Amino acid sequence: MRSVQKVNQGCAYTSWPYIPAVPVYRDYTMRPSGRELSQMRPVSIETNVTKHAEGSCMIKMGDTHVLCTATIEDRVPPFIKGSGLGWVTAEYGMLPRSTSSRMRREAAMGKQGGRTVEIQRLIGRALRAGVDRVALGERQITVDCDVIQADGGTRCASITGGWVALRLAVNKLMKAGDVISDPLISPVAAVSCGIYAGQAVLDLDYPEDSDAGVDGNFILRADGQLIEIQMSAEGATFSRDQMNQLLDLADKGVSELVELQLQATK
Repeated sequence: MRSVQKVNQGCAYTSWPYIPAVPVYRDYTMRPSGRELSQMRPVSIETNVTKHAEGSCMIKMGDTHVLCTATIEDRVPPFIKGSGLGWVTAEYGMLPRSTSSRMRREAAMGKQGGRTVEIQRLIGRALRAGVDRVALGERQITVDCDVIQADGGTRCASITGGWVALRLAVNKLMKAGDVISDPLISPVAAVSCGIYAGQAVLDLDYPEDSDAGVDGNFILRADGQLIEIQMSAEGATFSRDQMNQLLDLADKGVSELVELQLQATK
């Protein structure tokens, strides 16, 4: 991997307020994985990996592996009971050795952590954005996402694999005649993009994610409609032009993921 060369553009102390020099990156480094800037990690989706769940898959995005299962229940939360609307929700968790050191099970600590709650709410919101809840009928589908191995992008992999599990579960409802029309409006997928070593890159793995100046998660439907964008600057700010670059990368990544989703659920 070639080193990054920073070139400072001088310090103007003669004017006020003083604006620190902005480093300009030249002779850009390769990504730690050796991938091109717009290249995804290898992605695979294996379906029907569990015996009992109505829908299930194992999604692997590089070294991030997530088991996703979908469960159909003939009930809905109290706040929509009697409305005729269906509900899709999600739960998320990481196994103790999904990371480089063992973490305690949240059940052993007596409560879920804030990160877990935030991510599972995100997964639920994302999947519901692709569902016609009237067509689904008054039933609930719970998508469980269990991280077997983490190397960055676990929430994105969970959303992408979660939709596959949801699709397979809905297929069973349709085959049984329990729903009249397809309640899934569009595939939903997610990918991370960020600014690493001054470059806009697609699908960050952990070495990039932990060192990125800007990090974001992009959730889109297959028709290009945006569902949610989570962006933050961590040690560096970003311009509107860079934001547009990241959106373009996200479009590319999601289109590739949707193609894999559709192949997996034929």
